[in-house]
Amino acid sequence: MAGMPQPKVDLVPGCPRHVAIIMDGNGRWATQRGRPRLYGHHAGARRVREIVESCPQIGVDYLTIFAFSTENWKRTQVEVAGLMNLFRRYIIKETRALVASGVRVRFIGDRLRLDTKLQEMMGELEAVTAQNSRVHLTIAINYGGRDEVARATKRLAADVAAGKLSPEDVDEETLPRYLDTHVLPDPDLVIRTSGEARISNFLLWQSAYSEYEFIDTLWPDFTRDEFQHLCAAFGGRDRRYGGVKA
Repeated sequence: MAGMPQPKVDLVPGCPRHVAIIMDGNGRWATQRGRPRLYGHHAGARRVREIVESCPQIGVDYLTIFAFSTENWKRTQVEVAGLMNLFRRYIIKETRALVASGVRVRFIGDRLRLDTKLQEMMGELEAVTAQNSRVHLTIAINYGGRDEVARATKRLAADVAAGKLSPEDVDEETLPRYLDTHVLPDPDLVIRTSGEARISNFLLWQSAYSEYEFIDTLWPDFTRDEFQHLCAAFGGRDRRYGGVKA
């Protein structure tokens, strides 16, 4: 990222402040080329760099990407092991560039199932980028929306049991304070690549009023230009949040 040429892109009028992406299609992209699925995941990781770099040029402050779901453990042992190795390699390879580029990294999801070394690396990356604010990159690993709400509810219930919170005070403003994303604004725009039209248990609570784009492009083919186009299209949407125009 640092030291790489940065093409000039005018800020997009009405650009979403927070974009979340379900990065789907890596495996199919590789299969189309007669390569193993992990080849596609590596190509997808390289695509992340380009999209993160484009955020400040377009006007996106927060980018959240779905890297590994709670359901992805059902994949073959070879693919899961390869993905975990890819996460470790990504952290090692990208840390210096992320720091230099002003990117703040956060991870969401249940870390306890991840190996200890990866957990440590995730924590170290969060720490060394903690003072950055040019782009807020959130990476969802071992994340599921239902799992997140269940874990948040347990923490909320524990505070009620301990007398720190009254049951009468629990409302729809309370639970978000216990979610993994409690320091983030809700996503304005959620993009899913690869032609699938489902949300796959991603940011269920947070995306209640998000705008959605389901596109056919496979994630390794998703470009900076397409990202900018989707952000520009968002600016033309009429967001009423259940109300009507006066």
